[in-house]
Amino acid sequence: MSMPSPSSRPRSGLRLLLTGSLFIGGIIPLWATLEAAPEGPKLGVSMPQESIRDLDISVFPDGTGLPQGKGTAVEGKTQFEALCTGCHGVKGSGGSAEELVGRSPLNGARPDQTVGNYWPYATTIFDYIRRAMPLNAPLSLSYDQVYALTAYLLYLNGIVTDTEEMNAITLKAVQMPNRDGFYSVWGNGGH
Repeated sequence: MSMPSPSSRPRSGLRLLLTGSLFIGGIIPLWATLEAAPEGPKLGVSMPQESIRDLDISVFPDGTGLPQGKGTAVEGKTQFEALCTGCHGVKGSGGSAEELVGRSPLNGARPDQTVGNYWPYATTIFDYIRRAMPLNAPLSLSYDQVYALTAYLLYLNGIVTDTEEMNAITLKAVQMPNRDGFYSVWGNGGH
């Protein structure tokens, strides 16, 4: 069986990518044989820092990122009845979605994973409601509505009174019942 002549053999692109292009006298690096990369379709645009800040809506456990606004459980009850009972049930219990109210013993066989029993930070409740609720229209609530809904859930779980105002200062000061039931995977306690 005879070997095909070098000019009739198929060239291996993989070999060229791995070893570079062959030339008489040795191997030269692949980058030396490539032309400049073609220009792309220019689909993206640079985003100004102000726009990036507007999209950064994260709220951290220490309250960093909480916006201006305020609300009480009295105001939140009206919002909850209009926006939330369809999924979470009356007073946060009994709907098709997760229960939001309940305080079974944490050392029991099946402890409730509700706002009052499980969540370690009240600021996280605000963050979650703002970015994910209502399910059919996330990011549609005003800051006042989110503070009021957060206050209402805290009230239903016996953590704040119905007239206590939640805002960027008071919300981060709320001590959740199970705050010390968690530990930070990054060390230093995380609080």
